[in-house]
Parts: sequence; structure tokens; C-alpha cells
Amino acid sequence: MRNVRFAFILCTFAIIGCSEQRSASTIQSGIIYCSESSPSSFNPQLDTSSTTVDASAHQLYDRLLEIDPTSGKPLPGLASSWRVSRDGLTYSFQLRPNITFHTTDYFTPTRTLNVDDVIFSFARWVEPSHPYHQVNGGRYPYFDSLNLRENITHIEKVNHLRFTIRLRQPDASFITHLATDFSVILSAEYAQSLIQRGEPERIDHYPIGTGPYKLSYYRKNQYIRYIPHTQYWGELIHSGPLIFDITPQSSLRLAKLMTGECDSIAYPSQAEINYLEGRDDISLDQATGMNVGFWAFNTSKAPFDNVLVREALASAIDKTTIINAVYFDSATRSRSLIPPNSWAFSVDTPETEYNPVRARELLAQAGYHNGFSMSLWALPVVRSYNPDAIRMAELIRGYLAEVGITVDIVTSEWDNFRAGLDRGEHDSVLIGWSADNGDPDNFYRPLLSCDGIQSGTNRAMFCNLEYDKIIQEALLTTNIDQRKALYLQANLLIAEQIPLIPIAHANRYKVFRKGLRGVMINPYGGMRFGEMHKVPSVKDK
Repeated sequence: MRNVRFAFILCTFAIIGCSEQRSASTIQSGIIYCSESSPSSFNPQLDTSSTTVDASAHQLYDRLLEIDPTSGKPLPGLASSWRVSRDGLTYSFQLRPNITFHTTDYFTPTRTLNVDDVIFSFARWVEPSHPYHQVNGGRYPYFDSLNLRENITHIEKVNHLRFTIRLRQPDASFITHLATDFSVILSAEYAQSLIQRGEPERIDHYPIGTGPYKLSYYRKNQYIRYIPHTQYWGELIHSGPLIFDITPQSSLRLAKLMTGECDSIAYPSQAEINYLEGRDDISLDQATGMNVGFWAFNTSKAPFDNVLVREALASAIDKTTIINAVYFDSATRSRSLIPPNSWAFSVDTPETEYNPVRARELLAQAGYHNGFSMSLWALPVVRSYNPDAIRMAELIRGYLAEVGITVDIVTSEWDNFRAGLDRGEHDSVLIGWSADNGDPDNFYRPLLSCDGIQSGTNRAMFCNLEYDKIIQEALLTTNIDQRKALYLQANLLIAEQIPLIPIAHANRYKVFRKGLRGVMINPYGGMRFGEMHKVPSVKDK
């Protein structure tokens, strides 16, 4: 099988050689990243997909705060400083002066960043009556899953660079949410100009931000071209273009990396990582990932609304064998939603063990002596938290057949796949989540809260008021021990109700050619190219 796979890769070199070639100057000066698919827009406020986040969050925009990749603590971003009141309800911010927005062929700013831009960027998703709230769908999945709009009472402008945010009740995770990929700051001036032209929908497809790159050209399913924002407020290391070469096929991405058409690639498979190890022209970095791959049941549907059925499904599969077959040695077994490197992790969280005899007994108790048929939706794209969902689905189908359950594996093009999940068409789905910050709330609320159903982040369609009460209580205190005890309660409830089965926490990988410098594995959120630059290789010289 390995020889067949790499024979196919060699064949793709011929295809690459016949394709339209980029100029030598672009290849040498530009950074070329082989991405896996097209973004749904260029605004991460509208989408939690890593494809959209990678293409927009850190290339085009900035946030009030950033996250220290080592400690997970907030750092200054567009805001140079901030202060929290003693009651935890008022957050005061000071913006940096003289930060410029992008100048493009479709917009020329007349002023620098000020508080009006921050208020616009927040008001768009906080206020249902805002002129931009319904533009391009009116869904803000990350913020909606946290119900943040209900907790923000008002944002007050003190002067053009100072403002305060007032909360209804304390939220220990609030400051970290302002540093996530989704909390980008847009241009209020640009938004107003689009309203005047009657084209507000362009704001998310023809982006204007303050980030290190600005959009130059986009051809769906082919490539995205970015050029440097030469007036960027931070350190601008790379002076050439950034190209996202959209290449859905993993083996073709690998082929382009090996021939030098790409400097880095998205989501290499474990077989490809093994193949690349030891090559003197390729660098391979890995780190423990803040993520979780899981199997979620649509608890709004029968028979998955029956906890006995869910327990039977959990007992029917051998997680260890699945992990070995899909992740090889690149992941750790999940005990709960959060990985062992989270401060809230607890070894006291129980797991369901592989026991097909017990699975059949539970099915009989639930009234399904002869089993039933179900669909298993498998992620159609490679993700760090699940490098091969189709393979995992096939293994699960085999296990479930042994206890009398017939499985239909469903997959489709990524946008259609997600649309079907949003409509709740799935019986169950293999999917996952990558942390956007270091707070455990980033897992618990989006993935299983009642608010997460409407936002599209809760694929289990699980709504449990006791669970919501526990995770909400964990936000009312900054005491780590108290919060950890509450998250253990949440783990125990999840283990009892089994709306999903956590499977694995996967390592994150970066694969890139050795001429690329400044590459860092970010445990939180999307790709960052602003700190990268390219140096000529001996071959280039």
C-alpha cells in the first residue's frame, strides 16, 4: 500500500510539471502555502472553520489582545494596556496610536484606527438591530456559542483611543475570548462607505483590516494572493507576497512541497510525515495539540436521545485500536474534552471501556434487540484533530456491525457537509475542535452548551440545563481550584450522559522547506505568516 501511495505521488510530479508555472521571482521572494480548501469568506467572525481562520484571522486582521503561545496568557495587541475592575464587570482598554488600515484598489482609509472601529466590530455581532448584523447570514458561531452578546451590557467610548466594556456578570474567560481568532477588528469607515454604496455584503469578501497582509487577488478553489501591508504597526519581516495555493488533495500538496512549489503544506498525513522524516530539504516540527477529535451523537433524534443507546455505542468501539490505526503514534487517548496539558484536566474523569457484550445488553434494554441502522458522517477534510475520518468511520462501522448496528458512512464536499450538520441531518458525526485560547471554557461552552446548538458548534445537539449551570458557575470565579472542581463535575455529567465520545488529542505538525524561517507551532488558533520570511537556499543561489 505504501508503494502504491508514493507511486501516485510520483505521478503527480508530471502533472505539476505540465501546469502553468509561477515566475522564478515569485517562487524565490514569495511564501507559498499549500492550503486544503477555499475559505467561506475573509471574516472569521462568521465561521469557526480552520480553513477560513487560516486565510483571514492573522493575515488580514489584528485583535485587541494576543495569546502567548507558551503560557496561554493574554498579551497586548491593538490594545497596549487593559485593566479589570475589582468586581470583574468593567474592562478598560487603551488602543495604540497611529495604526493604519489597508489601502487597496477598492478602499483608501482617511484615518487611523480608533475606538469607533472597535465599537463597530463588536456591535455588529452584539446588537441584532445593527445595520450589519444580518449581512452575509447574521450568524456569529463562536460568540453565539458563548452567549457573549447577552453578557455585554454596553461599550463606552472615553476618547478616540480609550473605551470600556461593561458585563452583566463576571466571566473569568472573557479576556481570553478577546484574543481569539474571531475577535478581529474591522474598519468602521470602510463599513460606512459600503452602506453608502449599497454594497454592505462586500465587507466580508473584500476585507480591510490592520494585519500584516492585505488581499490582492482571490480565485476560488485555485489560489489567494496577499501582499504586504507596508504600513503595518508591528514588525514586518517578509517583504514579498504570500500565496495560498488551494490544493485539496493531500498527496498533491506533498508533491508540491517536495518539488519546491510550496514552502509549507496544510495537514500532512501521518504516512506523509513518516516519509518526510530525515530529508535534508524539509523541516518537520511537532508539538502537543490543544484539540480533541470526537464522535458526536445527534441527541435530538431517536434512538440517540436514549442514553442507553449512546452508552451501547460507546461500549461497542475499541478506542485504543482506532487511535493506533488512525493516528499511529501522533496522539494521546482522550479521557475528556480537554487535553492533559490543560490546567483543568483531571484523571478522575471516567471512561467507557470496550465491551461488545455490554453493548448488546444495553441495546436490548433500550428495546433494540435486533439493532438498527444509522448514519455516520465523516469529516471530508484532513484536520489535526482527525487526520483520517473516513478510515475511522470504517473501523467504527466494523465494530458496530458486531453488535447488530448497520452504519451508512456519509461524506461530501466540505461546505455541503457543514450545511447538512447545521440542519441536523446527521445521526452521528466524526469531527473535533481546536482550542482558540488556553481557557477550558473554550471547549466546554461551544461544544456542548444549549447556546452552541443554534451557533452550529454543538454537533451533539445536546442541551442540558444542569450542564449549562455548571459551566456558567465556573465563569463566576477566577479561583483556579474552584474552576477545576466545576469542570470535573461537567466531565462526570458528560461521562454519564455521553452526548459524544472524546477519542484523541492529536499532535500538531508543521512541515516546511528549510528556506522558510520564523515558523512556529501555535497551539491556539490559525496559521500565522506575519513572522515568517524566506531565505534563498543553496539551490536557489
